Amino acid sequence: MSAAEQSDPVRWDWPQDTTSLPDGAPLQALMLSATKLMGAYGQQSVRAAGLKLSLSGLGVLRILLSDDGLKASEVADRAWASPGTLTSVVNTLVRDGFVQRRADKTDRRVVRLYITDAGRAVITYYVSQASVWWRKAFDFVDSDDEAVVRRFFMQMIDHLSKLTAEERGA
Repeated sequence: MSAAEQSDPVRWDWPQDTTSLPDGAPLQALMLSATKLMGAYGQQSVRAAGLKLSLSGLGVLRILLSDDGLKASEVADRAWASPGTLTSVVNTLVRDGFVQRRADKTDRRVVRLYITDAGRAVITYYVSQASVWWRKAFDFVDSDDEAVVRRFFMQMIDHLSKLTAEERGA
């Protein structure tokens, strides 16, 4: 297969070991592989910290830590998650005492999510424990390249956020 055919997402075949992708792999194959590995690595960092939480749960706690009292739909939007997925994650966080659901003071039909002291403690603990893991994850990036990598990620996040918003009709 030629280099042009290898980078064509329609003709491209995944190798059995996605950690050894060929140079001509399509960008989305590289990004999907990196994202999948990043998630697995992140979950390992949670286990290494001795926590029984998901990365999604930590994401919800992080969102509520910075902006407590959001509606579930607002948290789902900020977490780029579906409402169904978020409900499952929040149910676990409520069960474990990290989040509380409370009726809105002005509209009892609206339920808001609040991080508890235990939730604050677990996210603070995770950040302190996982910082070594995450430094190690990026220690291969040369300091001269960091600005380029950072700019790429910022552009990718911005672009995919816009595409996601368009798809959702926002």
